[in-house]
Amino acid sequence: MSPPKPREFDLDAVRTDGWFERIGEGIGSFQALCEIVGERFFAFSIIVGARITALTVDRRNPELSLVDFVVGAGDGDDGLDPQRLTLADFRRRLVGALLVEDDKPAPEPTRDTETEVIQLYIGVRYLLLAPLYGYSLRKLVLDPDEGAQLVVLHDGVAETHDLDAFRFRVRALVREELERAATGARSAIDLSKVTEAEAAALKEDWSKVLQMLGSWPAPLAIFLRTPEGQLLTADARALIAKGLGLLGSACVHLGEIEQAEEVFRIGIQYAQEGVAAADLFRRLGEALLHSDRPGEAIGPLRRALAFGGGAVDVMPPLARAFAARKKWVASYACIREAIEAGVPPRELADELRQVESALGVGLTGWKAKRIESRDS
Repeated sequence: MSPPKPREFDLDAVRTDGWFERIGEGIGSFQALCEIVGERFFAFSIIVGARITALTVDRRNPELSLVDFVVGAGDGDDGLDPQRLTLADFRRRLVGALLVEDDKPAPEPTRDTETEVIQLYIGVRYLLLAPLYGYSLRKLVLDPDEGAQLVVLHDGVAETHDLDAFRFRVRALVREELERAATGARSAIDLSKVTEAEAAALKEDWSKVLQMLGSWPAPLAIFLRTPEGQLLTADARALIAKGLGLLGSACVHLGEIEQAEEVFRIGIQYAQEGVAAADLFRRLGEALLHSDRPGEAIGPLRRALAFGGGAVDVMPPLARAFAARKKWVASYACIREAIEAGVPPRELADELRQVESALGVGLTGWKAKRIESRDS
Protein backbone atom coordinates (compact mmCIF):
# COMPACT_ATOMS: atom_id res chain seq x y z
CA MET A 1 0.00 0.00 0.00
CA SER A 2 1.47 3.41 -1.07
CA PRO A 3 1.92 6.10 1.59
CA PRO A 4 -0.66 8.92 1.60
CA LYS A 5 0.26 11.86 -0.59
CA PRO A 6 0.46 15.46 0.57
CA ARG A 7 -2.74 17.42 0.05
CA GLU A 8 -2.56 20.95 -1.32
CA PHE A 9 -5.14 23.70 -0.85
CA ASP A 10 -5.07 26.86 -2.91
CA LEU A 11 -5.53 29.93 -0.70
CA ASP A 12 -6.91 32.36 -3.30
CA ALA A 13 -10.35 32.29 -1.66
CA VAL A 14 -9.03 33.15 1.83
CA ARG A 15 -6.09 35.42 1.00
CA THR A 16 -6.60 38.92 2.45
CA ASP A 17 -3.89 40.96 0.68
CA GLY A 18 -4.70 44.68 0.80
CA TRP A 19 -7.60 44.34 3.24
CA PHE A 20 -6.42 47.19 5.46
CA GLU A 21 -5.95 49.60 2.57
CA ARG A 22 -9.42 48.77 1.22
CA ILE A 23 -11.00 49.47 4.60
CA GLY A 24 -9.12 52.77 4.71
CA GLU A 25 -10.85 53.92 1.53
CA GLY A 26 -14.15 53.98 3.39
CA ILE A 27 -12.95 55.71 6.59
CA GLY A 28 -12.70 59.50 6.42
CA SER A 29 -10.38 59.76 9.43
CA PHE A 30 -8.22 56.80 8.32
CA GLN A 31 -4.98 58.75 7.81
CA ALA A 32 -5.32 60.67 11.07
CA LEU A 33 -5.97 57.46 13.02
CA CYS A 34 -2.93 55.81 11.42
CA GLU A 35 -0.71 58.76 12.32
CA ILE A 36 -1.88 59.02 15.93
CA VAL A 37 -2.47 55.38 16.89
CA GLY A 38 0.09 53.88 14.52
CA GLU A 39 -0.79 52.26 11.23
CA ARG A 40 -0.32 48.67 12.36
CA PHE A 41 -1.90 49.26 15.75
CA PHE A 42 -4.96 50.67 14.02
CA ALA A 43 -5.03 47.49 11.91
CA PHE A 44 -4.68 45.42 15.12
CA SER A 45 -7.71 47.21 16.59
CA ILE A 46 -9.80 46.22 13.58
CA ILE A 47 -8.64 42.60 13.82
CA VAL A 48 -9.58 42.27 17.50
CA GLY A 49 -12.84 44.20 17.10
CA ALA A 50 -11.92 47.28 19.12
CA ARG A 51 -13.65 50.22 17.44
CA ILE A 52 -12.13 53.61 18.25
CA THR A 53 -14.83 56.19 18.95
CA ALA A 54 -12.74 59.19 20.06
CA LEU A 55 -9.15 60.35 20.52
CA THR A 56 -7.86 63.03 22.87
CA VAL A 57 -4.35 63.83 21.67
CA ASP A 58 -1.60 64.89 24.07
CA ARG A 59 0.92 66.60 21.77
CA ARG A 60 3.59 66.89 24.45
CA ASN A 61 3.48 63.18 25.25
CA PRO A 62 1.60 61.18 22.60
CA GLU A 63 1.80 58.02 24.71
CA LEU A 64 -0.59 59.69 27.18
CA SER A 65 -3.19 60.47 24.49
CA LEU A 66 -6.58 59.00 25.44
CA VAL A 67 -8.33 56.42 23.28
CA ASP A 68 -12.07 55.84 23.68
CA PHE A 69 -13.23 52.56 22.16
CA VAL A 70 -15.85 49.83 22.27
CA VAL A 71 -15.30 46.11 21.78
CA GLY A 72 -17.96 44.11 19.95
CA ALA A 73 -19.82 43.75 16.71
CA GLY A 74 -22.65 45.78 15.28
CA ASP A 75 -23.26 49.10 13.59
CA GLY A 76 -24.22 51.00 16.73
CA ASP A 77 -22.77 51.30 20.21
CA ASP A 78 -25.97 50.23 22.01
CA GLY A 79 -25.27 47.60 24.59
CA LEU A 80 -21.48 47.98 24.29
CA ASP A 81 -19.51 49.24 27.27
CA PRO A 82 -17.28 52.21 26.29
CA GLN A 83 -13.72 52.02 27.53
CA ARG A 84 -10.90 54.57 27.78
CA LEU A 85 -7.17 53.89 27.92
CA THR A 86 -4.00 55.84 27.30
CA LEU A 87 -2.52 55.18 23.89
CA ALA A 88 0.31 53.15 25.45
CA ASP A 89 -2.13 50.94 27.38
CA PHE A 90 -4.42 50.62 24.37
CA ARG A 91 -1.53 49.31 22.28
CA ARG A 92 -0.62 46.83 25.00
CA ARG A 93 -4.24 45.66 25.19
CA LEU A 94 -4.35 45.07 21.43
CA VAL A 95 -1.11 43.12 21.35
CA GLY A 96 -2.16 41.06 24.36
CA ALA A 97 -5.40 40.10 22.61
CA LEU A 98 -3.54 39.09 19.46
CA LEU A 99 -0.98 36.97 21.31
CA VAL A 100 -3.56 34.79 23.08
CA GLU A 101 -3.42 31.36 21.45
CA ASP A 102 -6.51 29.34 20.62
CA ASP A 103 -7.11 26.41 22.94
CA LYS A 104 -9.17 24.33 20.51
CA PRO A 105 -7.37 22.75 17.55
CA ALA A 106 -9.27 23.32 14.30
CA PRO A 107 -10.13 20.32 12.09
CA GLU A 108 -8.12 19.79 8.90
CA PRO A 109 -9.80 20.80 5.65
CA THR A 110 -10.52 18.11 3.06
CA ARG A 111 -11.49 20.20 0.01
CA ASP A 112 -10.53 23.57 -1.52
CA THR A 113 -14.14 24.65 -1.28
CA GLU A 114 -14.16 24.43 2.54
CA THR A 115 -13.25 28.10 2.83
CA GLU A 116 -14.34 28.59 6.42
CA VAL A 117 -12.60 25.39 7.55
CA ILE A 118 -9.36 26.55 5.88
CA GLN A 119 -9.67 29.96 7.53
CA LEU A 120 -10.13 28.45 10.97
CA TYR A 121 -7.34 25.92 10.43
CA ILE A 122 -4.77 28.60 9.56
CA GLY A 123 -6.28 31.13 11.96
CA VAL A 124 -8.29 34.17 10.92
CA ARG A 125 -6.00 36.54 12.81
CA TYR A 126 -2.96 35.19 10.94
CA LEU A 127 -4.71 35.61 7.59
CA LEU A 128 -5.24 39.28 8.48
CA LEU A 129 -1.86 39.90 10.13
CA ALA A 130 0.23 38.30 7.37
CA PRO A 131 -0.33 41.06 4.74
CA LEU A 132 0.65 43.75 7.25
CA TYR A 133 4.16 42.29 7.22
CA GLY A 134 4.48 41.60 3.50
CA TYR A 135 3.30 37.98 3.48
CA SER A 136 0.94 36.78 0.74
CA LEU A 137 -0.38 33.29 1.53
CA ARG A 138 -0.52 31.01 -1.54
CA LYS A 139 -0.92 27.36 -0.56
CA LEU A 140 -1.61 25.19 2.45
CA VAL A 141 0.09 21.81 2.21
CA LEU A 142 -0.88 18.98 4.57
CA ASP A 143 1.93 16.47 4.44
CA PRO A 144 1.63 13.26 6.52
CA ASP A 145 5.39 13.35 7.15
CA GLU A 146 6.18 17.09 7.31
CA GLY A 147 2.93 18.30 8.88
CA ALA A 148 1.09 21.47 7.87
CA GLN A 149 3.12 23.77 5.61
CA LEU A 150 2.38 27.24 4.25
CA VAL A 151 3.71 28.40 0.89
CA VAL A 152 3.92 32.21 0.90
CA LEU A 153 5.36 35.10 -1.04
CA HIS A 154 7.28 37.42 1.25
CA ASP A 155 7.93 40.73 -0.47
CA GLY A 156 7.72 38.83 -3.75
CA VAL A 157 10.04 35.96 -2.75
CA ALA A 158 8.58 32.42 -2.42
CA GLU A 159 9.03 30.80 1.00
CA THR A 160 7.73 27.67 2.72
CA HIS A 161 7.08 27.62 6.46
CA ASP A 162 5.81 25.10 8.95
CA LEU A 163 2.35 26.42 9.92
CA ASP A 164 3.13 26.55 13.65
CA ALA A 165 6.48 28.22 12.97
CA PHE A 166 4.76 30.78 10.75
CA ARG A 167 2.26 31.59 13.47
CA PHE A 168 5.11 31.98 15.95
CA ARG A 169 6.93 34.33 13.52
CA VAL A 170 3.86 36.51 13.07
CA ARG A 171 3.29 36.70 16.83
CA ALA A 172 6.93 37.71 17.25
CA LEU A 173 6.45 40.51 14.70
CA VAL A 174 3.40 41.75 16.60
CA ARG A 175 5.35 41.68 19.86
CA GLU A 176 8.22 43.59 18.23
CA GLU A 177 5.74 46.23 17.08
CA LEU A 178 4.88 46.98 20.69
CA GLU A 179 8.53 46.98 21.72
CA ARG A 180 9.38 49.44 18.95
CA ALA A 181 6.56 51.74 20.03
CA ALA A 182 7.65 51.55 23.68
CA THR A 183 11.29 52.34 22.90
CA GLY A 184 10.53 54.83 20.12
CA ALA A 185 10.73 57.85 22.38
CA ARG A 186 14.14 56.85 23.68
CA SER A 187 15.54 56.25 20.19
CA ALA A 188 13.74 59.14 18.51
CA ILE A 189 16.51 61.68 19.08
CA ASP A 190 19.27 61.10 16.57
CA LEU A 191 21.35 64.29 16.45
CA SER A 192 23.05 63.15 13.25
CA LYS A 193 19.76 63.83 11.46
CA VAL A 194 20.09 67.58 11.93
CA THR A 195 22.60 67.97 9.08
CA GLU A 196 20.42 65.93 6.75
CA ALA A 197 17.33 67.88 7.78
CA GLU A 198 19.17 71.15 7.16
CA ALA A 199 19.99 70.00 3.63
CA ALA A 200 16.33 69.10 3.07
CA ALA A 201 15.26 72.52 4.37
CA LEU A 202 17.59 74.26 1.90
CA LYS A 203 15.76 72.37 -0.85
CA GLU A 204 12.44 73.33 0.77
CA ASP A 205 11.61 69.65 1.16
CA TRP A 206 9.60 70.30 4.31
CA SER A 207 7.87 66.93 4.32
CA LYS A 208 11.26 65.24 4.57
CA VAL A 209 12.25 67.50 7.48
CA LEU A 210 9.03 66.54 9.24
CA GLN A 211 9.66 62.87 8.55
CA MET A 212 13.16 63.00 10.02
CA LEU A 213 12.52 65.18 13.07
CA GLY A 214 8.78 64.89 13.69
CA SER A 215 9.22 62.48 16.60
CA TRP A 216 11.47 64.87 18.57
CA PRO A 217 9.14 67.23 20.48
CA ALA A 218 7.39 64.80 22.84
CA PRO A 219 10.49 63.02 24.22
CA LEU A 220 12.51 66.25 24.30
CA ALA A 221 9.83 68.06 26.33
CA ILE A 222 10.18 65.34 28.97
CA PHE A 223 13.95 64.82 28.67
CA LEU A 224 14.74 68.42 29.59
CA ARG A 225 13.20 67.82 33.04
CA THR A 226 15.37 64.76 33.73
CA PRO A 227 18.82 64.85 35.43
CA GLU A 228 20.40 63.71 32.14
CA GLY A 229 18.70 66.55 30.30
CA GLN A 230 19.99 69.09 32.79
CA LEU A 231 23.54 67.87 32.23
CA LEU A 232 23.53 68.32 28.44
CA THR A 233 26.54 70.18 27.06
CA ALA A 234 26.09 73.56 25.41
CA ASP A 235 26.94 72.05 22.00
CA ALA A 236 24.30 69.33 22.37
CA ARG A 237 21.71 71.89 23.45
CA ALA A 238 22.53 74.10 20.47
CA LEU A 239 22.25 71.17 18.04
CA ILE A 240 18.90 70.11 19.49
CA ALA A 241 17.68 73.70 19.29
CA LYS A 242 18.79 73.89 15.67
CA GLY A 243 16.93 70.69 14.83
CA LEU A 244 13.77 71.95 16.52
CA GLY A 245 14.10 75.22 14.64
CA LEU A 246 14.16 73.34 11.33
CA LEU A 247 11.19 71.22 12.41
CA GLY A 248 9.21 74.26 13.49
CA SER A 249 9.81 75.95 10.14
CA ALA A 250 8.69 72.78 8.36
CA CYS A 251 5.47 72.84 10.38
CA VAL A 252 4.90 76.47 9.38
CA HIS A 253 5.33 75.72 5.68
CA LEU A 254 3.03 72.70 5.98
CA GLY A 255 0.31 74.76 7.66
CA GLU A 256 0.74 73.35 11.20
CA ILE A 257 1.14 76.74 12.90
CA GLU A 258 0.09 75.69 16.42
CA GLN A 259 2.45 72.73 16.34
CA ALA A 260 5.23 75.01 15.06
CA GLU A 261 4.78 77.36 18.02
CA GLU A 262 5.05 74.46 20.45
CA VAL A 263 8.18 73.13 18.73
CA PHE A 264 9.85 76.55 18.81
CA ARG A 265 9.06 77.04 22.50
CA ILE A 266 10.61 73.66 23.37
CA GLY A 267 13.64 74.61 21.28
CA ILE A 268 14.02 77.91 23.12
CA GLN A 269 14.19 76.03 26.42
CA TYR A 270 17.14 74.05 25.06
CA ALA A 271 18.87 77.03 23.43
CA GLN A 272 18.59 79.22 26.58
CA GLU A 273 20.65 82.08 25.09
CA GLY A 274 23.01 83.12 22.32
CA VAL A 275 22.68 82.68 18.56
CA ALA A 276 20.70 79.46 18.84
CA ALA A 277 18.05 81.20 20.95
CA ALA A 278 18.04 84.17 18.57
CA ASP A 279 17.35 81.87 15.62
CA LEU A 280 14.45 80.19 17.40
CA PHE A 281 12.89 83.47 18.54
CA ARG A 282 13.14 84.73 14.94
CA ARG A 283 11.48 81.59 13.60
CA LEU A 284 8.76 81.81 16.26
CA GLY A 285 8.12 85.44 15.38
CA GLU A 286 7.91 84.61 11.68
CA ALA A 287 5.47 81.76 12.44
CA LEU A 288 3.22 84.13 14.41
CA LEU A 289 3.43 86.69 11.62
CA HIS A 290 2.58 83.98 9.09
CA SER A 291 -0.55 83.11 11.09
CA ASP A 292 -1.76 86.77 11.08
CA ARG A 293 -0.71 87.45 14.68
CA PRO A 294 1.71 90.37 14.13
CA GLY A 295 1.22 91.84 17.60
CA GLU A 296 2.39 88.57 19.19
CA ALA A 297 5.26 88.32 16.68
CA ILE A 298 6.91 91.57 17.78
CA GLY A 299 8.05 90.25 21.19
CA PRO A 300 9.90 87.14 19.92
CA LEU A 301 11.49 89.13 17.08
CA ARG A 302 12.79 91.77 19.47
CA ARG A 303 14.13 89.02 21.73
CA ALA A 304 15.87 87.55 18.70
CA LEU A 305 17.71 90.87 18.33
CA ALA A 306 18.52 90.93 22.05
CA PHE A 307 20.11 87.47 21.81
CA GLY A 308 22.35 88.56 18.94
CA GLY A 309 20.19 87.87 15.90
CA GLY A 310 21.41 89.58 12.72
CA ALA A 311 19.57 92.61 11.40
CA VAL A 312 19.49 91.07 7.91
CA ASP A 313 17.35 88.18 9.21
CA VAL A 314 15.30 89.85 11.95
CA MET A 315 14.59 93.41 10.76
CA PRO A 316 12.46 92.55 7.68
CA PRO A 317 9.88 90.44 9.56
CA LEU A 318 9.95 92.92 12.46
CA ALA A 319 9.23 95.75 10.01
CA ARG A 320 6.28 93.79 8.61
CA ALA A 321 4.97 93.07 12.11
CA PHE A 322 5.11 96.76 13.09
CA ALA A 323 3.46 97.76 9.81
CA ALA A 324 0.65 95.28 10.34
CA ARG A 325 0.04 96.91 13.73
CA LYS A 326 0.20 100.38 12.06
CA LYS A 327 3.30 101.32 14.01
CA TRP A 328 4.68 103.14 11.00
CA VAL A 329 7.66 104.95 12.54
CA ALA A 330 8.97 101.72 14.12
CA SER A 331 8.42 99.86 10.85
CA TYR A 332 10.33 102.53 8.89
CA ALA A 333 13.22 102.39 11.35
CA CYS A 334 13.42 98.59 10.92
CA ILE A 335 13.36 98.91 7.13
CA ARG A 336 16.20 101.44 7.19
CA GLU A 337 18.27 99.27 9.52
CA ALA A 338 17.64 96.19 7.36
CA ILE A 339 18.78 98.01 4.21
CA GLU A 340 21.85 99.41 5.99
CA ALA A 341 22.69 95.85 7.14
CA GLY A 342 22.67 94.64 3.53
CA VAL A 343 19.11 93.62 2.68
CA PRO A 344 18.48 94.54 -1.01
CA PRO A 345 15.98 97.46 -1.11
CA ARG A 346 13.85 95.67 -3.72
CA GLU A 347 13.04 92.95 -1.14
CA LEU A 348 11.41 95.59 1.08
CA ALA A 349 9.97 97.78 -1.68
CA ASP A 350 6.36 96.92 -0.90
CA GLU A 351 6.79 97.53 2.82
CA LEU A 352 8.59 100.82 2.16
CA ARG A 353 5.82 102.10 -0.14
CA GLN A 354 3.22 101.18 2.48
CA VAL A 355 5.08 103.01 5.25
CA GLU A 356 5.82 106.09 3.12
CA SER A 357 2.15 106.28 2.14
CA ALA A 358 1.07 106.05 5.79
CA LEU A 359 3.56 108.63 7.09
CA GLY A 360 3.05 110.95 4.14
CA VAL A 361 4.21 114.58 4.49
CA GLY A 362 5.77 114.00 7.89
CA LEU A 363 8.25 111.51 6.49
CA THR A 364 9.01 113.75 3.49
CA GLY A 365 9.80 116.66 5.79
CA TRP A 366 12.00 114.50 8.01
CA LYS A 367 13.97 113.27 4.98
CA ALA A 368 14.46 116.85 3.80
CA LYS A 369 15.80 117.93 7.19
CA ARG A 370 18.23 115.01 7.19
CA ILE A 371 19.52 116.01 3.79
CA GLU A 372 19.96 119.63 4.92
CA SER A 373 21.75 118.49 8.06
CA ARG A 374 24.08 116.25 6.07
CA ASP A 375 24.88 118.96 3.50
CA SER A 376 25.51 121.72 6.01
